[in-house]
Amino acid sequence: MFLSILADATSAIRYDQLGLDPVLLDLGWFKLRWYSLSYILSIMLGWWYLGKLIAQPGAAMAKRHIDDFVFYATLGIILGGRLGYCIFYKPEMFLDPWSVLRLWEGGMSLHGGFLGTIFAIWLFCRKHKLDMLRVCDYIACATPFGLFFVRIANFVNGELWGRPTTLAWGVIFPGTADNIPRHPSQLYEAGLEGLVSMMVLWFLFWKTDSRYYPGRLVGTGLVIYGVARFGLEFLRQPDAGLENLSWGLTMGQTLSLPMLLVGLYLIFTAKSRRVRVESVSGAASVA
Repeated sequence: MFLSILADATSAIRYDQLGLDPVLLDLGWFKLRWYSLSYILSIMLGWWYLGKLIAQPGAAMAKRHIDDFVFYATLGIILGGRLGYCIFYKPEMFLDPWSVLRLWEGGMSLHGGFLGTIFAIWLFCRKHKLDMLRVCDYIACATPFGLFFVRIANFVNGELWGRPTTLAWGVIFPGTADNIPRHPSQLYEAGLEGLVSMMVLWFLFWKTDSRYYPGRLVGTGLVIYGVARFGLEFLRQPDAGLENLSWGLTMGQTLSLPMLLVGLYLIFTAKSRRVRVESVSGAASVA
């Protein structure tokens, strides 16, 4: 009975009838894909918003640092995201090194991008002698832009769909062999990992003194992402072969647990790191 209901696609949304195309602009010699645009928008909006954040008293870095940081972060996101995808999900790609470099074919890991960005932040802070944890707090507030736009691009690409569903908003994606409605899990992730995270971090930064407790903001961001991703894995179709690992979790859940635990640690220990904050821009200190 259940399978027969799933097979009835008459009430489901068909992806191929939504008028979506992974390629936004096709000039023949040049193609601009939504996926590429999502990264460009994420970096540009994050750049702009970070400038707004550090303009407040007690900033973790000065305006002169932003351009340099964006360069480091961009490399960290792209290299970390691609290598993370190859290591965690498609290790066989290393047998054909050129496939690792073909970024336009898709394949990025948010967990890998996170690790790559952390390494880039470490290099950046070491160069400029900045407090890495406080810098991470500010960057965490700008990160939801990327989480939102990349997930929207995943939906436009018709990839990373969810598990079968009988809900009215189930979508039949063209790449599914069974041709049954599935959760549009990309949109769920865009909402929880992107919009919810953005609203919570916005409130904590602008309406509380959380930015004076090193680790609280980035910890909150990690917890929101970890909980959202872990929970949504029950609705998202995992990559083939990574559905149920020997310890009973999917790869996405496994990679989310360390983020969740680190986030909780940073939140609960943030109070002990409350110190008098000196602004790197030379403005008056903040108690």
